[in-house]
Amino acid sequence: MRKRFVYFTLLSFLFSSCSSCSEDNNNEPEEKIEEPVEEINGDVTVYLTTANRAYEFNKSAIDYSDKDNMSPSTIKLEPGTRYQEMDGFGAALTGSSCYNLMRMTPSNRTQFLNETFSHEEGMGYSYIRISIGCSDFSLSEYTCCDTPGIENFSLQSEELDYVIPILQEILQINPDLKILGSPWTPPRWMKVNNLTDLQPYNSWTSGHLNPAYYEDYATYFVKWIQAFASFGIEITSVTPQNEPLNRGNSASLFMGWEEQKEFVKVLGAKLEEAGLETKLYVFDHNYNYDNMSAQTDYPVKIYQDEEASQYITGAAYHNYGGSNTELNDIHDKAPEKELIFTETSIGTWNDGKNLSVRLMDDMEQVALGTVNKWCKSVIVWNLMLDSNRGPNREGGCQTCYGAVDISVNDYKTITRNSHYFIIGHLSSVVKPGANRIGTSGYTASGLMYSAFENTDGSYAFVVLNDSSEEKNITLDDGSNHFSYGVPAQSVASFRWAN
Repeated sequence: MRKRFVYFTLLSFLFSSCSSCSEDNNNEPEEKIEEPVEEINGDVTVYLTTANRAYEFNKSAIDYSDKDNMSPSTIKLEPGTRYQEMDGFGAALTGSSCYNLMRMTPSNRTQFLNETFSHEEGMGYSYIRISIGCSDFSLSEYTCCDTPGIENFSLQSEELDYVIPILQEILQINPDLKILGSPWTPPRWMKVNNLTDLQPYNSWTSGHLNPAYYEDYATYFVKWIQAFASFGIEITSVTPQNEPLNRGNSASLFMGWEEQKEFVKVLGAKLEEAGLETKLYVFDHNYNYDNMSAQTDYPVKIYQDEEASQYITGAAYHNYGGSNTELNDIHDKAPEKELIFTETSIGTWNDGKNLSVRLMDDMEQVALGTVNKWCKSVIVWNLMLDSNRGPNREGGCQTCYGAVDISVNDYKTITRNSHYFIIGHLSSVVKPGANRIGTSGYTASGLMYSAFENTDGSYAFVVLNDSSEEKNITLDDGSNHFSYGVPAQSVASFRWAN
């Protein structure tokens, strides 16, 4: 077999000003100084990341084999077997992430955003999540209508000074970027203590949405979407409430499935009346429904109401409780509805800076684990936090790391964590509109993979090797085949023309 390997550190070659280091990680690489490299040519483009950081999203190329395929470790692609269509992969652009990005010099920021969002020059992130109003990673607690009366709606400093400028810069790089919006809380004047007493509840945390304000709050969503559109930013989708079963956090609201069902009827009608094609995903919380038996199968219970269901595209999930096998269960009960994965975090509690620990688990549980269970999109939490895990809010997560962390000493030095790589391994080869397709043949302990056909006819394949030894695989699409040794404790992504 003819092979041409031209390895280089893609991130440091393209963007040497964003070096990778950290103050509190024992598994950090030394800064690499790369020599100029020749153009990479070959039939198959390969990206490789190893848990020991020997390779960090390194790019290479290999050729098809010109010999008959007799390999016993052949994985055959079966494009006739088709699963879900993919929408994209990305991270959350919280107020904190945008604040940190705005602290960078314009040239360094542009380099990082190109590295992350460009399909031609970088990883091709294609779906992001932003908060409607504040989140626990904002510069303050606020909504876009804190003065009573929906006529007082207006975007605030966090949107105008941080989120919108960053979004506009990203859209220059990737005009087809998809954006999901989620609120952490409605305006406090819309809250009540419970649905029986209906007493005012002037708190950022917990409470219920007063049914008397369903119309106003639905209008709030419409105004928010239209406000972003006035800046040239199209909102692809929304969820009615982030983590509706979580009464904690720095800003929150409890919204059980029966409440969400009733609100969705109003919200869906308002979106339709305004001529908006914004998708509506319900739930947006954990696999285990926070162990509330009455909330089990939350989205399916809403789907059973025809009036509500007509407005709903599908359901969104987080992984802070339960197992991703819940995705299969919900798909089986409502195969006509979509599934997306919208939040997961790394932090001090799960050794989040240690790539040798996190890369394998996050790829298995979050990236491939959700895609192989019908999710059309995978979005992780903060794209960028600073080296002090902030800015963050009291009562929210103060122990989280970002997909990348930037040093507060220079707002230039960047540490790339597991979430950055797992999304990049999907987004670099699996493009929006791709179909997940079937495979047959070789399996082995420690191997996990998924195959796709892109809209341009190219194939993509993403594989995790969680074993302690290299695994040699041969990929065969029926017309061409090639072999590759997937290193121990690594992730590899492939893309090639059909």
